[in-house]
Amino acid sequence: MDLFAGVAVSDLGLAVAWFDRLLGEVETFEPNDTEHVWTIAEHRHVYVVVRADAAGHAIVTLFVDDLDGFVEAAAGRGVEPDSRETYGNDVRKVVYRDPDGNEIGVGGGPV
Repeated sequence: MDLFAGVAVSDLGLAVAWFDRLLGEVETFEPNDTEHVWTIAEHRHVYVVVRADAAGHAIVTLFVDDLDGFVEAAAGRGVEPDSRETYGNDVRKVVYRDPDGNEIGVGGGPV
């Protein structure tokens, strides 16, 4: 089973540039003129699609092994989280917002 998590955007070029900075060096492909896909793990993909009417309403959460490393790498590429949370079980989450306001959360286990 493959997973494709879609994010509606208003401007493909702007979205691709932002997600490239957020996700770093991962495999990508363009299935057509209105979509761009990042393969974040085997059989797991995040994609943007031009749908201006729906842009800004997505909520996607990724869970990574090294949250601090992810945040540091994204910051090095110019993307900073909008907020940070720590839950009662010490699981942590940072929230990024793309240029349309879509919420891209990235979680990680306790320190």
